Amino acid sequence: MAVQLDDGVDKPAPQTGKGGAPPTRGDGGGAPSPVRGAPHAPTRRAPLAPARRAPLAPARRAPYLLLLPALLATAVLLGWPMVRNLLLSFQNLNMKELIQHLTDWRGTGNYQEILGSEQFWRVTLRTLVFTAVNVVLIMVLGVLIGLLLARLGKKMRLTLSLALVLAWAMPVIAATTVFQWLFDSRYGVVNWLLDKAGWHAMAHYDWVGTQLSTFFVITVLIVWQSLPFVALNLYAATTTIPRELYEAARMDGAGTWQVFTSVTFPFLKPFFLATTFLEIIWVFKAFPQIFAINEGGPDRLTETLPIYAFTEGVGNLHFGMGAAISLLTIVVLLAMTAYYLRLTLRQEQQEENER
Repeated sequence: MAVQLDDGVDKPAPQTGKGGAPPTRGDGGGAPSPVRGAPHAPTRRAPLAPARRAPLAPARRAPYLLLLPALLATAVLLGWPMVRNLLLSFQNLNMKELIQHLTDWRGTGNYQEILGSEQFWRVTLRTLVFTAVNVVLIMVLGVLIGLLLARLGKKMRLTLSLALVLAWAMPVIAATTVFQWLFDSRYGVVNWLLDKAGWHAMAHYDWVGTQLSTFFVITVLIVWQSLPFVALNLYAATTTIPRELYEAARMDGAGTWQVFTSVTFPFLKPFFLATTFLEIIWVFKAFPQIFAINEGGPDRLTETLPIYAFTEGVGNLHFGMGAAISLLTIVVLLAMTAYYLRLTLRQEQQEENER
């Protein structure tokens, strides 16, 4: 009994092309090609192999090329002097060696002598306390002035901002000279005002005669120079806080302090952290104000680490010792920088966890 397949009854045999191969269509199938004059069906193209990308396209190399001059300038102006200072710190370089062009390697002797000296640790503690007091005053007063700017009207805000900018723009040595005139024992305006106010004992008071009074003058000078930076930046940062947050806090009955602690401070916490760190560095390495007021006196009682390094290196002609002290100062700054970076990373981690 024969079985007939329906699919193979009336179908012609498949046509073959040259060499017996089946004809191909544009879409890669094996069906017969369309007859002449019929509309052509859309053809599909085989996917192209992905082109190889250049290791660094010109657009990707542009940022590195732009950074290259700054990196070269940093390496030449900062890196090479640091290397020379490091080599100098291992030498016994006094006036004799300097004149005769002698190189007397001392190894770690300079560092051992410095770290074993009570003077170095006293100066280090004094520098840390001096930095802490100044930074606290700068941040507290700067924040208060910044919040005041946010509340003032346009005219008063412009006047106060102009005064802050002028104080910020004044050169350090010029400002220090003005403060020397203000606190002069014989012709100073401060003593004259105190005398007129009834404190006649302050008529000829020597403000740079004692340690505390000298530090008082230096602190007033440094705080006065630093306030504009904190105040103006804080005011600019407060403009980024949505007003709805303040309105919601006041509707909940929050006072001024509660608004600051619940809205302003949490929103501007990165600003406070970064600004405080910058002020720590700026105050810690302050040199012209302290040196110009009284050169670290009286009796070297107002020396900080930068003044101490300069006095030992240039003043006493112990250049190797001065280089070693300056490098130890950089180590202290690097330790504070590492602590700041740790706080920053911890804060970023907390923000990611809150999200």
